[in-house]
This record gives sequence, C-alpha cells and structure tokens, in this order.
Amino acid sequence: MSAKAEATKPGHGERPILATTGYEGASLERFIATLRAAGITLVLDVRELPWSRRREFTKNRLNEALAGARIGYMHRKSLGTPKAGRDAAKAGDRATFQTILASQLDSAEGRAALAEAAALAQEGGLCLLCYERDPRQCHRSDVALRLAALTPLEIRDLDSAAGPDHRS
Repeated sequence: MSAKAEATKPGHGERPILATTGYEGASLERFIATLRAAGITLVLDVRELPWSRRREFTKNRLNEALAGARIGYMHRKSLGTPKAGRDAAKAGDRATFQTILASQLDSAEGRAALAEAAALAQEGGLCLLCYERDPRQCHRSDVALRLAALTPLEIRDLDSAAGPDHRS
C-alpha cells in the first residue's frame, strides 16, 4: 500500500483520520479512485434515504461497486437529516436545520449510531458519505464534529469530484 493510502490509518500516538466526502459532481470511477487513494476501507453512508437520481449512488448499486474495489459499505439512517431538516436547509433556514439535526443525533438511535461510528473511526479508514460536494453545506460535517467530540480524530474532507489528487 502506498504512503498516500496509509494516510487514514493511525500510527502509534497519532489521531486516526476521519474522512468525509460527497458525490455531487463525481463520476463513480473518480469517487472510488478518491477513496482508494485516501486509504478508505469503509464508507459510512449518512444520508437518511440512501437513494439518488444517479442510480450508481443508490445504496445497493453503490455497495456493489465499493465491494468490487474492496471497500466496505454501511448505511445508518439515524445519522441522516430528516425530511423536515432537508426542507429547512433547502429554504435557507440554517437554525431550523441545526435544531432538527441535533434532535436526530441526540435521539437514542442517533447516539447509538454515533458511538458505533466513533468506534469504527478509531480503526482508521472510515469515510462519511453524503451528497453535497462542499462539506460546509452538508450535515456530514456536523456528524464528523460529533464523532471528534467522542474520540480524538482528525477530520479530512475529500473532494471526490476533483479526484484522488485533490483534498479540500
């Protein structure tokens, strides 16, 4: 494995890297190449509904494509934004969006999924997946910050649309 691919694996005394990415604007091939170059071994899909107009990014097809690249896939609905939160985000109501997302992540299911994800992140090679290319416009950044509050992590945003040689 290259030094670049080892980047997400924690060394002795180092914080593991938690990657995040969105597939907006990315081809499936570029998306997978970006994950492989970053040493990702498991994608955690944090969309409430793992559906996409782009069929290759729907849950089952994405799982198959990632398996072909020897990358695992998990979906956790409880880490996704409920419809009311997505509607608030589309309307530009960030405060309502944040309130709804916080309520979701603070639910019993949300807390359990965060604890599971934190344990997985400690192993290294984990990448949170959602749609938006810009992590500042996506709830996956909120999920990543929650995970970093549970366990020491370095958060790294991958730009799957730009490809494997670009990191934001």
